[in-house]
Amino acid sequence: MLKNILSVGGFTLLSRITGFLRDVVMAAVMGTGLVADAFVVAFRLPNHFRAIFGEGAFNSAFVPSYARLRERGQTAAAEIFANGLMTVMLAVQLVILVAAYVAMPWLVRLLAPGFEADPAKFELAVTLTRITFPYLLFITLVTLVSGKLNAVDRFAAAAGAPVLLNLSLIAALAVAYLFPTAGHAAAVGVAVAGVLELALVLVAAERAGIGARFGRPRRDADMTVFLKALGPAIIGSAGVPIAVFADTILASLLPSGTVASMWYAERLYQLPVGVVGIAVGTVVLPTMSRKIAAGDVAGAHASQNRAMALTLALAAPFAVGFCLVPDLIMLALFRRGAFTSADAAAAGAILAAYAVSIPATVLIRSAVASFFSRSDTTTPLIASLVAVAVNVALKIVLVRPLGGAGLALATAAGAWLNVLLLCVLAHRRDWMSFSPEFGRTVAAVVVASIALAFAIFLLAPASVAITAHVSAWREGIQLALIAVGGGIVYGGVLFAMLKMMKVNLKRM
Repeated sequence: MLKNILSVGGFTLLSRITGFLRDVVMAAVMGTGLVADAFVVAFRLPNHFRAIFGEGAFNSAFVPSYARLRERGQTAAAEIFANGLMTVMLAVQLVILVAAYVAMPWLVRLLAPGFEADPAKFELAVTLTRITFPYLLFITLVTLVSGKLNAVDRFAAAAGAPVLLNLSLIAALAVAYLFPTAGHAAAVGVAVAGVLELALVLVAAERAGIGARFGRPRRDADMTVFLKALGPAIIGSAGVPIAVFADTILASLLPSGTVASMWYAERLYQLPVGVVGIAVGTVVLPTMSRKIAAGDVAGAHASQNRAMALTLALAAPFAVGFCLVPDLIMLALFRRGAFTSADAAAAGAILAAYAVSIPATVLIRSAVASFFSRSDTTTPLIASLVAVAVNVALKIVLVRPLGGAGLALATAAGAWLNVLLLCVLAHRRDWMSFSPEFGRTVAAVVVASIALAFAIFLLAPASVAITAHVSAWREGIQLALIAVGGGIVYGGVLFAMLKMMKVNLKRM
């Protein structure tokens, strides 16, 4: 399992690195003004629908069913099942695409009501969203094919596909002068990326001997199980997108540039969530599904323990760093071109608030595997809806006094409530069991995180003194010094603590 996690994590890291380069180019070209706000909304709308109906809900219902059929040796039945779903998904997405094109002004008005006060921004957002929306169709099919690949332990192509989105956007922004605005160029880059990602996973599926085909949908026992799991999964997967919808709606009512500031902060916040949380969760779900199907419940729990321990150990440094030096991070990474020091300060405050949620957010995918691996999508649905209700209520309360940072703090509260509910409910059913090694690993991570915080407090002023006479890349050098020094401290303390506590990850 560790090899697969490293494979997914490696490609996801590459995706996040190219995503960072994409955001640097976007910040330099668009800054946080009208065009940036409009494009962020245009990019988020198809991604919200994808998160609700695509990878979140679909994977949680499809992967266990498909993996279970293959585990039983019913390879042909598994392919018939997947091919029928391919046809259904394409038909549904075509209907959604046509309806969205007609209703786009209403959709944008729903997502960003504050834009109506600026007719130019509103019209641009409508135009750009019509360009980006076909991405939903392609990426939904990518999700199905990726689910098949993950179920047979082929993770590389699916994990690497988002790299193409980032490269496509960078290429489009590089020739932005050919378009009416940089937003038009970026929107075209999103649409093209959908085609490229689908082509990549289709080729990978052919090479794996599970090529995607269209087939006649069959209402058999396997499809019935899938549909029963899908309904609650769709509602459950809507939790995070609904919260982000609320972020966008409320941010659109704040001063111009707030939507874009939240975007840049969220991109960095999503780095550990994607590289660590989603990568580990992607691997642990099919692993647990296969072991439970084979009757190895203890092995499934051990895999989950290892996954959650690794997730916390890798994500903790991000939480500490984002919380303690957010302004420096934003200045070092984005201040160039149209992105100013004031923009960095606004985005930094939001990043620090997001940092509070990182430990909880990265654990959600691993925790929810306790239920999805047993085809229970109803319990995560309930936990998600309770968390999103608290999240949205807090957003409404905190947005006026704290602005964008208040929206991010509400997100953190919702994430912590969600993961705690999942763990408590799973533990009560004996669907999750924490080993002594897991507890000692958590203690080691806490101690190493405290050591990292002290190191940052010492390294931050030292880095300023070292770079006092540096004129170019000053903030970048300061951040590099803190990152390298802090990384050595964190890694050294964590390793020493694990060795002192005699933690054997293989026994979890």
